[in-house]
Amino acid sequence: MRPEHAVFVAGHRGLVGSALVRALRRRAEREGRSPRVLTRARAELDLRDRDAVERFFRAERPAHVYLAAAKVGGIVANSTRPGEFIHDNLQIQSNVIDAARRHGCVKLLFLGSSCIYPRDCPQPIQPEALLSGPLEPTNAPYAVAKIAGITMVQAYRRQYGFDAISLMPTNLYGPNDNYDPEGSHVIPGLLRRMEEARIAAQPAVEVWGSGRPLREFLYSDDLAEACLVAMERYSDPAPLNVGSGEEVSIRELAERVARAVGYEGALRFDPERPDGTPRKILDSSAVRALGWRPETSLALGLPAAVADFRAKRAQRRAA
Repeated sequence: MRPEHAVFVAGHRGLVGSALVRALRRRAEREGRSPRVLTRARAELDLRDRDAVERFFRAERPAHVYLAAAKVGGIVANSTRPGEFIHDNLQIQSNVIDAARRHGCVKLLFLGSSCIYPRDCPQPIQPEALLSGPLEPTNAPYAVAKIAGITMVQAYRRQYGFDAISLMPTNLYGPNDNYDPEGSHVIPGLLRRMEEARIAAQPAVEVWGSGRPLREFLYSDDLAEACLVAMERYSDPAPLNVGSGEEVSIRELAERVARAVGYEGALRFDPERPDGTPRKILDSSAVRALGWRPETSLALGLPAAVADFRAKRAQRRAA
């Protein structure tokens, strides 16, 4: 028999998945109950393996599924490994969504990305902008995979009545981020380079691009709370945008990261490197109408991210 409220968090070791586990446990503690959260490391369950995913869902039959597992990365990773990004993500989401539907999952939440939207669409971006123009070339394979996931969720809802929804978060950062120099997103990548430059007393740090593009950034724990709200209160085919509403240029962001780590050297922007989409801010009015609000501004989140990076670094050195 399926546990009454068993929840499967796919990708629980990642930035979003770990935040979801924390949010689910916080909620269970507030409600005076023990959380029943199912997690599996990749060594235990490779979500690209259809047979393994089938065996897991047949045995565990979770009532709710948060599909946060994905192959993710910044401009460098997307530009150099596009085949991996489209292949792995298509396999992961196809296997999980299909097995969840066939084994009695009550509701599934699929996490996409704001990169699904066209490179040059009206701002703030509304869900209706999907497929209305060309994608940003630097991450198009990843975006196409995520668009396929949204479409699969919508198709399963229409054909099978499967209560599956999709959330499109903006640029994320927070505890348990990926700080790999080749695979990280903008905030963890800048944070690592500036921390290493501070320690080595380097006179300057290079920042890709002109510094002019505008972005919004959302703390991972805020996204996790939005996911819990959506799981309870949202049931619609349209993707649900989730953003902070706090817009900042890449130049200003780099300056804020430098202050957060205490780096006092120069920032050298390289306009020969790709900028990506010129501006990207989401229309998050629908999720706000459900009662969700972000609680962690960049002023609060960046110091927390720095503390997390330093703690992880100290753990690695002590191991």
